[in-house]
Amino acid sequence: MTNHNTSLRADLLLLLVTLLAAGGWIFSREAVASMPPLVFMALRFTAGGLILAAFCTGALRQLTGVQWRAALLVGVIFGVAMIFWVLGLKLTKHVGVGAFLSCLGVVMVPFLSLLFGDRPGRYVYAALPFAVVGLACLSLDGEFHLGVAEVCFLLSALILGFMFIVASKAATHIGAMPLTSIQLLLTGLITGAAALGFESWDLQQPPAIWGWFLASLLIATCLRFVIMTHALGLTPPSHSAIIMTLEPVWTAILAVVWLGESMSQLQMLGCGLIFAAMLVNRWPALRQWLRRG
Repeated sequence: MTNHNTSLRADLLLLLVTLLAAGGWIFSREAVASMPPLVFMALRFTAGGLILAAFCTGALRQLTGVQWRAALLVGVIFGVAMIFWVLGLKLTKHVGVGAFLSCLGVVMVPFLSLLFGDRPGRYVYAALPFAVVGLACLSLDGEFHLGVAEVCFLLSALILGFMFIVASKAATHIGAMPLTSIQLLLTGLITGAAALGFESWDLQQPPAIWGWFLASLLIATCLRFVIMTHALGLTPPSHSAIIMTLEPVWTAILAVVWLGESMSQLQMLGCGLIFAAMLVNRWPALRQWLRRG
């Protein structure tokens, strides 16, 4: 397969991943409408981790102690991030806004990488004003307001930024499938422990809720992560990040169509500015992609 065909295949797979991820927001929102959110996350990620682990048992057995520690660290960070994410999802009135806030983790990564000795390029500084003004537009409705849901999404984005850096380093010496299975399984255990302390494990849910749970597990977790893991191996991370920014766009559209949400013009401007921040941050990769097309 030529390099052009490989890149095109990666683009199409990542586009599918963004659609699956956007669907996951809707599946999860419908499920946590009745199911305790931490219980939902615990069941979703534990089951997802076990399913993926079943397909890479040999690779898991071959991991060294150093590899296990690196993979467990990724799982711990992701698990904490998911606690804040699902609490934000439970409390938010605008799923589309939450998706945009969560995707700020992409913009945060270069700044967080300073702690690891990396130096961001000039496009990072150009993106920051777009992100700050966009956040203000999302929160301003007559007066500045930053609610609990928004804070949860922002904390989740910050922690996911750290996770992206740690996972990128771990992926250089750990296979994508075993790393993902450990990450999901540990996330399930962490959210499960949190659920034991703060929620009641009421599993007497209507059949429709379990239908949303299965959709979230099989489509938005297992299928999504398997496709994403494969696609990320076909293209550089800087290129894949550009396509992944489409996730909040699809999420906002689905939230309007499926959940009947509405957004003010100021909020839509905020979403547009945050989207612009992500594009400016990845402008070199985007420019190369446009030239190649």
